[in-house]
Amino acid sequence: MGIMGIIWMIIVGFIVGVLARFFYPGAVHLGFWMTALLGIGGSLIGGVIGSLWRPSDGKFQPAGLILSILGAMILIWAYLNLMR
Repeated sequence: MGIMGIIWMIIVGFIVGVLARFFYPGAVHLGFWMTALLGIGGSLIGGVIGSLWRPSDGKFQPAGLILSILGAMILIWAYLNLMR
């Protein structure tokens, strides 16, 4: 993975994190880096959940985006409820 791969991972992670924060009920106050890490972690969780049903072929799947957002929402819940 080169520098461009890392940059794209941060950008996609940030987008997933912003979408998860938008769909999560209530206010979630996180900065840019925490939102990006939340999205990257949510993508990892979504990938694990998705691979339980069908192995990934490495292509873009709309269901993968949805599972990434759901994974990030799980991380938001854990962050807000377990870190208090």
